[in-house]
Amino acid sequence: MSKLNYQYDGLESIIDFVRWGGSLFTKSELFFGHGTDNAFDEAKLLTFHVLQLPQNIPDNYWNARLTHVEKQQVTELFRLRIETRKPAAYLTGEAWFAGLRFIVSEATLVPRSPIAELIAKRYEPWVNAEQVTNVLDMCTGSGCIGIASLQAFPHAEVDLVDISEDALEIAQQNVEQFGLEEFAHPIQSDLFSNLQGKQYDLIVSNPPYVDEIEMTHLPEEFQREPALGLAAGKDGLDLVRRILAEAPQYLKDDGVLIVEVGVSQFYLEQEYPELPFYWFEFEHGGEGVFAIQKSELEVFADEIQQRLAPA
Repeated sequence: MSKLNYQYDGLESIIDFVRWGGSLFTKSELFFGHGTDNAFDEAKLLTFHVLQLPQNIPDNYWNARLTHVEKQQVTELFRLRIETRKPAAYLTGEAWFAGLRFIVSEATLVPRSPIAELIAKRYEPWVNAEQVTNVLDMCTGSGCIGIASLQAFPHAEVDLVDISEDALEIAQQNVEQFGLEEFAHPIQSDLFSNLQGKQYDLIVSNPPYVDEIEMTHLPEEFQREPALGLAAGKDGLDLVRRILAEAPQYLKDDGVLIVEVGVSQFYLEQEYPELPFYWFEFEHGGEGVFAIQKSELEVFADEIQQRLAPA
């Protein structure tokens, strides 16, 4: 790829810079999938971040001129996006999920789970939202799923669990920015190891589920995310096996487990053909999210235990 020219002579307006950024990103063959799916939306996101604008602005704003400093700041973000291949969220320090703005860092995955659609529907009919009091967000990262889920449950508290202390620092920042210290509790734990005696109406998890082969072929942007939050062994099921085996102990009698496994759905269905997984269909994209009840997990407890990988 030939060296790019970052000179912005002649560019004045918001639309000038968004159009220019989109062209730069297209020439650079960037990969998208961390909040946007194309070069021009990515350029818009970065430009609007510098200008502190909402993503929806009146048409006449597009012709507003940038100051000299704003031009420099936008151009620097474009350059960093191209030369580092970092997702835009790491450059801005924020990402949107389920209608909320979350703080993110390179210690966390960039929020993008289709579970946001389930939150919007209050996870119904899998739970009675008015009766949910205890929720667990396993492998929480930035805390986005657990914190956003509180929108669905007016009487609930949520435990935000992750093995990464660095990720939990970000989750704590998000708890504080929303003023949820009484309702959301970051907990450092290797899955359920530090949760003895707790039980939940709902356990929701977006654990690492990328298989060995896929990890070696991830686009550069995904390689900038923490491998701890992505890699899950040969078939992508290392953590999911443990979650299936241990979750019943931590679910209330009518509790439900909801887990995102992405493309590892294929391996999961082969590994556990007897389990009655319910697979969600999403209106806005995404796949590989299942629900299963505690009672169903208990029926097949022996089979689940037998499939646990050797320690």
